[in-house]
Amino acid sequence: MKVNGQDFKTVWREGASVFLIEQNILPFEFKIFESKNYIQTCLAITTMLVRGAIALEAAAAYALVQAFLEAPTNDLWNYVDKAKKEIEATRPTAVNLFYAVKRVYDTAKNSIDPVAASQVEAEKMVAESITATKKIGEYGAELLKDGMNIETHCNAGWLGCVDWGTALSPMYIAHRAGKKIFVYADETRPRGQGSRLTAWELQNEGVPHAIIPDNAGAHLMSQGKIDLMIVGADRIASNGDTANKIGTLEKAIAAKYFGVPFYVAAPLATFDLHCLSGKDIKIEERGEDEVLFQTGVDEAGQLKKVLVCSPGSHAINPGFDVTPAELISGIITEKGIIPANTESIKQLQLLFLGD
Repeated sequence: MKVNGQDFKTVWREGASVFLIEQNILPFEFKIFESKNYIQTCLAITTMLVRGAIALEAAAAYALVQAFLEAPTNDLWNYVDKAKKEIEATRPTAVNLFYAVKRVYDTAKNSIDPVAASQVEAEKMVAESITATKKIGEYGAELLKDGMNIETHCNAGWLGCVDWGTALSPMYIAHRAGKKIFVYADETRPRGQGSRLTAWELQNEGVPHAIIPDNAGAHLMSQGKIDLMIVGADRIASNGDTANKIGTLEKAIAAKYFGVPFYVAAPLATFDLHCLSGKDIKIEERGEDEVLFQTGVDEAGQLKKVLVCSPGSHAINPGFDVTPAELISGIITEKGIIPANTESIKQLQLLFLGD
């Protein structure tokens, strides 16, 4: 996707270095961070310098490649096994991260040249994810008609992937095809991924949009101003229950009440077929400072972190919530749009994922 007219990916690798767009300072500054070892890439994941299920998939795959490249020849597997555990401990909710680590690790383990195999498999997986997210956009764009107003939550655009995005990909495809659409971007407290990242992406692509407070969605739906809602996902259970950024559940409830179609966009790698329902999804609890403080620029253009809550008060900060399958109109995948139920997901498993 484009930044000031130039094409970029969210994360990529050159030799032993992994390059990532620094998302914590967007949209005020655009910088590329060079991670020179797997420890630095792990830190980039935990601090949310890189975030979004599919971007985490790529970053985790590349982190493991870095571990293979760094490992001493006479102690390769002990070094890599330690690194694998550390990479998997960075973020607990997004299943794509674990999928990436397992896929690269297993491929390398079964190769006579594990270092080379890890690199080939990681690049193959990243290329597949780009293709998948574009296909999601093509299928999802069929839902979008001229004059539609679409709401989205958090950032499930190209910054949350490697390119294109999941929830935003249909909007990009539709916009580039000449369809007149308008996007309402939830601000997505406490980190503001919608107001900072989604809005920045839409602006770069020239898609008409407005940022709305998180608690304005139901009001707009009640006035008939939302025709469709599309969100991304961090993990989809085998029964269709979906974990996504905190605040998604209440949007789905409001959409159901007001008759607004509510779609989830995600590639096959986001399905956790060993997870029976949303009750089995581990919800990440993040630090309270994300709620108590906000970061922005002052009148002089300086980036500053300020306290915005009552001094001395504490905060609770769950990073995700789970939307029950019955609230979801359909799941947009790279293989088409499917119902959010056990039977459909099982068929998807048999057709495309194996046993």
